[in-house]
Amino acid sequence: MASFHHRWSLTMFLVVATLAIIDRANGAGYGDTPSGFQATAWQPSHATFYGDESASATMGGACGFGNLVTSGYGTDTAALSSVLYSKGFACGQCFQIKCVQSDSCYSTIVTVTATNLCPPNPSQDSNNGGWCNPPRTHFDMAKPAFMKIAQWKAGIVPVSYRRVPCVKKGGIKFSLQGNGYWLLVYVMNVGGGGDIASMWVKGTKTSWLAMSHNWGASYQAFATLSGQTLSFKITSYTSQETIIATNVAPSSWQVGMTYQANVNFN
Repeated sequence: MASFHHRWSLTMFLVVATLAIIDRANGAGYGDTPSGFQATAWQPSHATFYGDESASATMGGACGFGNLVTSGYGTDTAALSSVLYSKGFACGQCFQIKCVQSDSCYSTIVTVTATNLCPPNPSQDSNNGGWCNPPRTHFDMAKPAFMKIAQWKAGIVPVSYRRVPCVKKGGIKFSLQGNGYWLLVYVMNVGGGGDIASMWVKGTKTSWLAMSHNWGASYQAFATLSGQTLSFKITSYTSQETIIATNVAPSSWQVGMTYQANVNFN
């Protein structure tokens, strides 16, 4: 008969092995950023706001997320200067912002999602109205988000900011537009780095097809995909990790519908 020590060792081995299998399964489902994406160092910048307390003026925007409330982003959002916007590859990234060195500051730190572009204004001096002119980093925040860090009457305040991982509930969302010969996909609710570098689509009758970057957080494929179940492959802009979302949209998918995968970046 095996000794107690041997039985205990065997039991512990089985527990550890089981946990390892579960951990790998979780990793396969929701992805592990290889470098373990961490918050970056704090950096100086400035912040303004646009719109009113309802944040209605922030809906839509250059990232293509549409209604930010129904899309899950809420009103804690910001438009980025072109230096930060990175031609749309920063769409979906998450930032922590805190007001500094101003009597108008509150002590609150707010986490915002990049959902829009703050365009440059060459007719204005970069330090007097042209806040989003290159090479400035700047955050034009939704007013409800700005009011969490400073008195809105200040107009513009110095801030510190840093990139932070995006913590999302559930899988990545894919909003489908286009037609039977052209598929345009808006990608939302991306965790981890929150962003996308490249994307592919696969129908039940096709191999993986590379999609081109259209604008903001949208990607397109010129292919006949109607009547096919769609899968997507996505590479993160920040971590370069690639995950596959299998059978996201059924063969009966419709333009204007949003479908949610069961995978996401951590």
